Amino acid sequence: MRMLIAAGLLGAALLPLNAFADSPFDGTWKEDVSSMKASKTPDVMVLKDGMFSCKTCTPPYTVKADGSDQSVAGNPYMDTVAVNASDPHKLVLTEKKNGKTMETLTFKVAPDNKTVDVDFTGTSENGTSFSGKGGLKRVAEGPQGSGPISGSWTRTGLTNASDSLVTATYKVNGDTLTMTDPTGDSYAAKMDGSDAPEKGNPGVTSVSVKKEGARTLMETDMRDGKVVETVKSTVAPDGKSMSVVDSNKLTHRTTTYKADKQ
Repeated sequence: MRMLIAAGLLGAALLPLNAFADSPFDGTWKEDVSSMKASKTPDVMVLKDGMFSCKTCTPPYTVKADGSDQSVAGNPYMDTVAVNASDPHKLVLTEKKNGKTMETLTFKVAPDNKTVDVDFTGTSENGTSFSGKGGLKRVAEGPQGSGPISGSWTRTGLTNASDSLVTATYKVNGDTLTMTDPTGDSYAAKMDGSDAPEKGNPGVTSVSVKKEGARTLMETDMRDGKVVETVKSTVAPDGKSMSVVDSNKLTHRTTTYKADKQ
């Protein structure tokens, strides 16, 4: 349950209830993208003098915008990015890892330069394909002489996303919670806050989960011992939905949404 939007823009997550058969978390859950609300922390990009800078990427980078693969260090999801800026109102980022295309993001700037439509397609670590659409709204202009994509932008949310990005399955067995999703991300963690390895997500190496009340679970995602994200999930009394608060500690962005039991 981790949205990408993306390593260039876009990526999301989720007792011991005394070993009874039906935990409130048991089952497959699908995020409702229409319910997503993100904090107003902006994305900042600059296209100027043949160079593209993603100033709020983690980590930030600046590369040539000539369409060729450029090295990017420190990002677990890619090691090169190609920036095609041949159309002033269209920017295409192609992100690769070990020579394999992981994600392609297309930014289409509106004629009035106030909004951006974002289309993304990609392949997860286990080979599962995904796609989706999102949007940006301008909150600040870019530097003088820069391209239309330049400036500060807040996210207006997703209009759609592949099921593989927004679906996860949970199962409680005794004091252990198991999570799997279609992209190959998985863990089996005791619900006492102790660390457990996470598989299939290069950006998360370990996870801890802890019960907070009968229907609430706090998940903490870590990369090499450093907290990168927390996800607080609370199942509704009827067991049909859960409310989620996802806090990314690297981007300082919090996203809330609802997930529905399938």
